[in-house]
Parts: sequence; C-alpha cells; structure tokens
Amino acid sequence: MTKLKLYEYPHPILKKKAEKVVEVNDDLRKLLDDMLETMYASNGCGLAAPQIGLSKRIVVIDIAGEGKEPNPLYMVNPEIIWSSEEKEISEEGCLSVPGQRAEVERPAVVRIRYLDYDGKEQEMLAEEFLAVAAQHEIDHLDGVLYIDHLSRLKRQMLLKKLEKYRKEHNGK
Repeated sequence: MTKLKLYEYPHPILKKKAEKVVEVNDDLRKLLDDMLETMYASNGCGLAAPQIGLSKRIVVIDIAGEGKEPNPLYMVNPEIIWSSEEKEISEEGCLSVPGQRAEVERPAVVRIRYLDYDGKEQEMLAEEFLAVAAQHEIDHLDGVLYIDHLSRLKRQMLLKKLEKYRKEHNGK
C-alpha cells in the first residue's frame, strides 16, 4: 500500500465535481486500499478521491476511532437518496483544511446508495457521526468543502486562522 499526497484548500481539484466510476476492478481496489492507508496515516476518519488529486466518486470512511478495531467503509459512486428533516450541528475538520474545525449543520440521518469494495450495490442508513462523515465526504465529490457551509464571516475567520496555521507549521 502507498501513502498518497493530500491536496489542500484552495487547490482547484477540491472545487471540481468528481466523475462517476465506470467499473470496480483490482486497480480501483488498490486505490481504495491506498486511500485508506493515507487516511489512517493522517489521523482522518474519511477521505474522498479529490483530496488525493483524483476526480473520481470514491470515498473511504472509518469512524471506529483510536484504539478500536478498524471498520473501513468503501463507497464508490455514493449518493444520498434520502435525508431527514431533523438537523444536527457537529464540529467538523478536514484533512484538506488542516488544523481547523467549525460547527456545521447537516441532516441528522441520511440513506446512501453506493457500490462496495466488490462492486456490489449497497444501501445504508447513516446516523450520528457516520451521517456527518458520509455527508462531509460525499460533499467533496461535488466540489463542496465543509467551510462552504459556514457564513461568509465565519469562513473568512477560519481561512485567516488556516493561513496562520500554515505559516507556523510549514514555515511559509
């Protein structure tokens, strides 16, 4: 497995709508495995293909948490087919917006249709943290970052903090 390069805001690939995957094959499964390794190495709980510079509708998620048995979820061409009217506010972060977090309001429960690691069609009802993670990652496939859900003022404040964070951590 290979650790892949992460693309950070404001890279243009993060704003592009990703293309549908035509076939789940061994090459795609290798990519899914590499994405999962990259996500784990970066202490993330989700990763979408645009975040590694690939405009494909592919997501990996593992919300098991540190010290727990890994429980990876592979989603190819995921789509939200139903959302609850009930909303929840959760604090989110993103590997493409390092060192930053903000509260985002999203539907509390979603139903998702996708192809799994073997290319079989699946449907799942996602609640709680899994619902947040899945919506966050599927947003990436549509060129949307969690910061796009913030008010203009909150987004501007967060981007100023991101600039400061990058100067402190990258010496730039």
